Formats: sequence, structure tokens, C-alpha cells
Amino acid sequence: MANGVKHFGLPRQDREYPEPGTVLWLLGPTSAGKTTLAMRVVADLRRLGVPVILFDGDEVRGFFGADLGFGTDSRLRVVSVLVHLANKAADAGLHVVVAALTAGQDAREHVRENVRNLTIGYVACSVETCAQRDPKGLYRKAISGEIDTLIGYNSEYRPPDSPDLVLDTEAHSVDELAARIVASYVWN
Repeated sequence: MANGVKHFGLPRQDREYPEPGTVLWLLGPTSAGKTTLAMRVVADLRRLGVPVILFDGDEVRGFFGADLGFGTDSRLRVVSVLVHLANKAADAGLHVVVAALTAGQDAREHVRENVRNLTIGYVACSVETCAQRDPKGLYRKAISGEIDTLIGYNSEYRPPDSPDLVLDTEAHSVDELAARIVASYVWN
């Protein structure tokens, strides 16, 4: 320890700073398979030695708890936090996969305008199939009237304009889609 400062790893002058990472933002309706696909992509990339991290919209929402509603402002707040986290991680040299509904045009514009090294992947799936999958029971709650904020049921989920990737979870398996992303996406 020199001058009361403990140093970890290599001396500072020998360190190279990493190149910024990339951000793959997966968006789509509830129960389309965003998180499932994101987790698979992250696992596959890690097996290949790619430094990658996953940020999920539901985890961020869970962090805020009951303080966060489902209105436009609350949804944009979740997206804003995800944008911040993605940029910080990418700046540190990690590749980032984000899985988040990102339904509103304002949220999508915020992502496009503020995320560096961005690729947007639209996880496409019909609302009918999403409702059949319904792992969290949200469509069941919307149908019974317990909730009235489910985008895709209580209001329309509009596909994004010009996504970089379209990932159809009805036509292709998670294995196929993950392999496509890992093989074709350029991870610097």
C-alpha cells in the first residue's frame, strides 16, 4: 500500500481500458419470450467467453415496488433506468442484453436517442399465443377484469418501426433464435 491507497491488479499505467460494449434491446408484448430469449443469448455468449450482462424490465420494476405504477410515466421511468444501466455497463466494456416491453413510442424514441451501440430486436408473437403462454397470469387477470393496464389486451401493442432484428417466437424456437443472434450479431 503506497500513500494509504491500496491498488488492485496491474499498475495503472499498464491497464488498457476496454472498448465500449454493444446493447441488444429486446422488446415485444408481454409473454412473447423476451426474457427467455435474453437469458439464453446471455448464457450462450458467456459460454463463448463474451462478457455480457442482462437487464430485465421486470427486475427494474420490482426494484421500485409498489411506488411504480403502469401508466406512461412509470413505464418511461423503467425504460430510462434501463437505458442508464445499459450505457454504464457498455461503457465498462460489457455487452448488454435488455429485455423490456418498451411499448410506448416515447420510450422507443428515448432508447433510440440515448443508447449507444444499439441493436433493437423485436420479439414478435401474436397476442393470442402470448395469452396462451401467460406464465405470470397477467392475461388471465386482464380477461377477468382484475387489471386494466395490460398492453396487448387492454390496449394495443404496436410493433416497432424498423427494428434491426425480427425474432418470431411462434415460428422459431428459442434455440434457433438464440443461435441466430449469437452467430450473426457482431459482438466487438
